[in-house]
Amino acid sequence: MSEIQAIQRQLKIKAGAAKRLIKEHILYRKETEDQQRKVAKLIAEGVPEDEWDLKNAVSTPRLPVVYINPSQTSPKKKVLDESERMIHDSATRLAKAAGDLGDLIIAAKQRPELAEVPELLNAENVLKEGKEFETDSL
Repeated sequence: MSEIQAIQRQLKIKAGAAKRLIKEHILYRKETEDQQRKVAKLIAEGVPEDEWDLKNAVSTPRLPVVYINPSQTSPKKKVLDESERMIHDSATRLAKAAGDLGDLIIAAKQRPELAEVPELLNAENVLKEGKEFETDSL
């Protein structure tokens, strides 16, 4: 395999990985929005805090906090909390993938024979799309 073919292959692989991470990030954002609506609906319906659905789904705060009154806690749904963490995680992974792809694009642009190959053009488009979500987190 020639060096040009190897670069084209890496462009295709890294662009595919970044595209997958973009889709994953969008799905986590959608899941978080759905969970926020469900929590708001439960609260609006007046579900008591000792109800199994709410009690089981309440996560503990990340740092140990002592509350004088148990009603002072600000519970979040476990699923919602996990979704929020995954948004940050997927944004971090996407930023790394976009950085790797950007470095590869810069290296590929230095080779005139790769100037108009479809893999490079696709990688540039994916990189532009990925930059929108690079710093996205809750």
